[in-house]
Amino acid sequence: QVQLVESGGGLVQAGGSLRLSCAASGRIFSSFAMAWFRQAPGKEREFVSGISESGERTYYADSTKGRFTISRDNAKNTVYLQMNSLEPEDTAVYYCAGDPRGLAGFPHEYDYWGQGTQVTVSS
Repeated sequence: QVQLVESGGGLVQAGGSLRLSCAASGRIFSSFAMAWFRQAPGKEREFVSGISESGERTYYADSTKGRFTISRDNAKNTVYLQMNSLEPEDTAVYYCAGDPRGLAGFPHEYDYWGQGTQVTVSS
């Protein structure tokens, strides 16, 4: 079993930055592909960014490319999401997800989820 705990959310003005962290329990974190999703009120959960088990491959949604950076530290069992140039449209609950089957872009392809952290960007 792997448990995921997000942190780092908060309220920020447009143009500002936040860094989200997702700490994982268990010894098998390094065998998990990890991803960040987000869900705004009334909208479906959407893919934000993903990173392969070793960290060599990263993927981004078009809306976040160039502004967000995903990274991981397998020694610390932690994945990060650095978010720069934040926009009000980035307001959502951000979820960390992981799965040993490899990187994927849809929520149903991940078995392990954190509880979410709220990010609010004011205009």
